[in-house]
Amino acid sequence: MRILFVCLGNICRSPTAEAVLRHKLNEAGLAGRIEVDSAGTGDWHVGKPPDHRTQMAARQRGYELSMLRGRQVSAEDFSRFDLILAMDGSNLSHLRRLHPGTGTVELDLLLRRYQLALDDVPDPYYGGAEGFEQVLDLIEQACDALLIELKGRL
Repeated sequence: MRILFVCLGNICRSPTAEAVLRHKLNEAGLAGRIEVDSAGTGDWHVGKPPDHRTQMAARQRGYELSMLRGRQVSAEDFSRFDLILAMDGSNLSHLRRLHPGTGTVELDLLLRRYQLALDDVPDPYYGGAEGFEQVLDLIEQACDALLIELKGRL
């Protein structure tokens, strides 16, 4: 099983989701059975590490993001991954436009898929520290639900 998380620049929300799910998979003993990655719809941060505020907030909860590097979604991702989860509606629309129309990849919104309070994970980039904490809260809840789904699929 292969899962890709997607946001705009791949420096805040999607790398956070990647690190949180990797951590939860490791704790559940499933790390070797599920591949997790993240990407952005834009190319502004390709090769760069996640935003320092994202890293700091994640590190305080036990997630390490420093080894991750930004990358842009590619056409190959639609055949490589089984599930691509976008952080917001704009990202999902962009993914649908990029989709080559072949393959069996599932595209969805991370939060909507698990019927959480919001459909979109808010972009914390232009806000304060509380935005990064909110992103972590939402992503942790969604990844708990995703982990249950993955266990059922395996």
